[in-house]
This record gives sequence, structure tokens and C-alpha cells, in this order.
Amino acid sequence: MKNQYCKVGAVTPITSGSQAVPILEFMYQNFIEKATDATYMDTSLGEFFKRKAQGIKKVLENLA
Repeated sequence: MKNQYCKVGAVTPITSGSQAVPILEFMYQNFIEKATDATYMDTSLGEFFKRKAQGIKKVLENLA
């Protein structure tokens, strides 16, 4: 089956371009804050946000 590309909702990779690091740093801080807030309400949601933050941190380390 051939890949189909749709222009609606198309995204460009965050890891490319000159503003990649500030955007990823903002996303990392946002997920850390959400993980801290969600830990008190729902531990599984807090773990989800922590894993997302760890993934972004890996990407940031690879860029640096």
C-alpha cells in the first residue's frame, strides 16, 4: 500500500529549523509541570507526562 499525504493537518518536524531548541525546551517544561500537577490527581497520567518529558529531553540532548 502506498503512503498518502494529506495537506490538512500536515506538520513539519520540530527538530528542524533555528527555533527547534526553544520550542522543545518550552514543551519539556510544560510536560514537567503537567506531570507534577497530575501526580496528585492520577498517577498514571503523571507517569505519561513524565515519559513525554523524558523523550523530549533525549531529543534536546541529541541536538546539543
